Amino acid sequence: MPAMYKVRPLHSAGVLAEHLPSCMYPVPNLHRAPGTAAPPQEEVDPSLQALESRQEEILKRLYELKSAVDGLSKMIQTPDADFDVTNIIQTDEFSPLTANGADLDLMLGKDYGALKDVVINANPSLPPLSLLVIHSLLCERYKILSAVHTHSSVKSVPENLLKCFGEQTKKQPRHEYQLGFTLIWKDVPKPQMKFSIQTMCPIEGEGNIARFLFSLFGQKYNAVTSTLIDSWVDTAIFQLKEGSSKERGAVLRSMNAALGKSSWLVGNELTLADVVAWCALQQTGTANTAPANVQKWMKSCENLAPFSSVMKLLK
Repeated sequence: MPAMYKVRPLHSAGVLAEHLPSCMYPVPNLHRAPGTAAPPQEEVDPSLQALESRQEEILKRLYELKSAVDGLSKMIQTPDADFDVTNIIQTDEFSPLTANGADLDLMLGKDYGALKDVVINANPSLPPLSLLVIHSLLCERYKILSAVHTHSSVKSVPENLLKCFGEQTKKQPRHEYQLGFTLIWKDVPKPQMKFSIQTMCPIEGEGNIARFLFSLFGQKYNAVTSTLIDSWVDTAIFQLKEGSSKERGAVLRSMNAALGKSSWLVGNELTLADVVAWCALQQTGTANTAPANVQKWMKSCENLAPFSSVMKLLK
């Protein structure tokens, strides 16, 4: 079909290709005056030479510093990852838990006209034994107003759990106590604690609450000791208490090896690691099948009054 409209070409292909510019806007060279020749390629700017000389001087000084550091490193014995840190722990300074010196106002903040209250929600089907042991230890250090309540979400609580703090025969005015410790038996998946209702979010988990409460003793540890204590607490909670039988066996072997070197899990004094691990063994029912060193360590724990009082709750 023939086209309806026919347009004549304005430029031929040859003319168009011949007159196309190589750039849109030609700009004169501003680096040299018109009519002068370009500098030769081999000529270098003096400022660039100065910069290169300065860079070479800096690199030379860096190499000298590196050589000096390498020489010093050969004079220092740096332990590797397999180094036995128990030797370091033996020299750590421990203060007995029953010693005086910790200041609650300094650690928790001073609040005039009000008693500092620690409120813990726990499920009676799995009582947090470590918190009860720490409560007994705190009572040896501070004047504590203890109370036990039952939440409406729980139908019944055993009599021994209702009296887990014992009977406070000497009732004193509230302002004469240093710390309030309230335990509420409630249907919760894991223990929860609140210290300051207005400013503090809840602390969840038996291990985390135990860390908070044990810090009230004002114990000071070095970095290695603190790390080992935290490691044993997590191991006791997640592997010994909540883990499989294979994991429990591995933990018991590790505990037996550690207790073969010292009387307690970390160092030569009772720490939070011992409290949480002992309670985990009691709750899992593996105490009677533990190795020899672990059995000896458990008896040492049970000779202390806070542990023996918790033993009564397990009967």
